[in-house]
Amino acid sequence: MRSRTLVAGSLALLFVLASPAAFGAPTIGQPAPEFIFQSAERTYASADYVGESARKKGVVVAWFPKAFTPG
Repeated sequence: MRSRTLVAGSLALLFVLASPAAFGAPTIGQPAPEFIFQSAERTYASADYVGESARKKGVVVAWFPKAFTPG
């Protein structure tokens, strides 16, 4: 049982250290990567929020999982 826990923990650590986020974390001042997502009402793209108007107002990308919600 103990060796199984050790192997599982080692594999989990390996996956965390080998994740792409560990190698390519964005830095302050870098442009955000392009993305597209679908909401209940429409499709949003990061390209819609770049340019002069975004520089004047600023853009904040926030994400919240459906934690503690029924659906």
